[in-house]
Amino acid sequence: MKPEKQQICWFSNIDGYLIVMQIECHDISYQYPQTDTHVFEHLSCQVTGPGFHALFGQSGLGKTTLARMIAGELTEYSGQIQSSQIADVLYTHNMERFPGWAGIGDMMASTVQASGQDMLNELVDAFGIQPVMNARFSQLSMGQKNRANLIRYLLQKFDLLIMDESLANVDETTRGRIIITLKTLFPEKCFLYISHNMMEIAKFCNQIVVLRSPCKHPQTSMISGQNLMTENNFVMKELEQTMLEIVHAS
Repeated sequence: MKPEKQQICWFSNIDGYLIVMQIECHDISYQYPQTDTHVFEHLSCQVTGPGFHALFGQSGLGKTTLARMIAGELTEYSGQIQSSQIADVLYTHNMERFPGWAGIGDMMASTVQASGQDMLNELVDAFGIQPVMNARFSQLSMGQKNRANLIRYLLQKFDLLIMDESLANVDETTRGRIIITLKTLFPEKCFLYISHNMMEIAKFCNQIVVLRSPCKHPQTSMISGQNLMTENNFVMKELEQTMLEIVHAS
């Protein structure tokens, strides 16, 4: 049986024109303030269509910096970042925290509207945090905190959600189940996933933007991932080939 891969149409027909969902970075240059350290030099890349995409690269190459630029949190750079069919961009990272005294269930209830209660229940179940819904945030493990925080973002309005190590400290099986849940429940949304887990990115992501050193040109390379919709049904040889392409692109 062939592995199941996600198939999505990402075009909208507006007044006879096909409009594509896309985020594009063009000729981006940036150096850290008050330093001579260049992070990006004429960097260009794009991600097209909804789905689960990735931003991958070695530590220190600027993944978080680029993510914050796309989210609009960092604006002191040259070049352009343009989007179409993407109005609401959210950025979440693994160091965000609820107040320690906050009850997880109460915080979730204050975030979700009545119409979203079923979605909340499904996410809580898929993310495996039902047993701690009555606990205080300070009582949770790091992985549980990251899962609870990610649910908070998924309950908000977004077209693009940037997940910067949002599943850190979560075990491999649960991470895979969460990613498949996101792809299933939000097929018309765009996700940009930052992780150092190459196998996970190769297995579940569609378009993989690989960041390279500023001394390399171009500074990004695009790899097609396996984009799987199941955790275990994959062809190892094909997965290894994708991982090898990522290594060569780095």
